[in-house]
This record gives sequence, structure tokens and C-alpha cells, in this order.
Amino acid sequence: MATLPPETILSPGSGERRGSAARDPLVAAWTALHGQAAQLALLARIALEPQADENAIAAALDEAKPWQQALVAQGIDDVATMLDTGLKALGTLSRRGQDTAAPALTLWREFHAARTALLGVLGATAAA
Repeated sequence: MATLPPETILSPGSGERRGSAARDPLVAAWTALHGQAAQLALLARIALEPQADENAIAAALDEAKPWQQALVAQGIDDVATMLDTGLKALGTLSRRGQDTAAPALTLWREFHAARTALLGVLGATAAA
């Protein structure tokens, strides 16, 4: 278990994120992530969530420390890769005429847990 604050553990280049120049690509990636999640919700046959509030995530990123921004950036990349791979696999099932609801719902739950963790890193409680 680490006893040092994350700022002292991260590599020197990971603390450079700060301000709107670093925030804007993260907000765009967050929005794209929710676009993938909307596709997943359709395959899982669940209701779409309300549109993510870009202003809420932008405000949380503005308040975030550099280590938080770096961790969220990596997390968004990881979740996007997970969703991309999962959506491709679900597309294959769909083309074969197989039901995608159960595996898509499982992937949805993984996405939801990962998104909750990312919001936790930022200290955000809104469903951004």
C-alpha cells in the first residue's frame, strides 16, 4: 500500500495536465465514451441514460489535481478500449443472429462500475 500522495508517485510527465487545454480532450473523450455506451444500451435492450453533462465533467476536471487528470485520462482510454472490443464482439453475435442482451448487459455493468470509479477519482457525484 502506498503511503505517499499520488503526486510524488507519478512519473514527471504525468503531472503536466492542467487547465482547459488539457481538459478539452478529456471532455471530448468522455462524451465519445458515452456514445459507445449508448450503442451498448441498445444491444442490452435497456433504456438510454440522459445525455451526459459535459459542463459537469469539465468543471470536475478543472478542479482536479494533475494526478487525478492523468488517472482519469488513462481510465477513459481503458474503458474506451473495453467498450470498443466488447461492441465488436457483440456485433459479431448480432450478425450471427444470436441474442446480445445478456452479454451486452454484463458489459454495461462493467462500464457503469468503471465510470463510477472514474467519477470517484474526480470526487464527482453527478451522473456526468
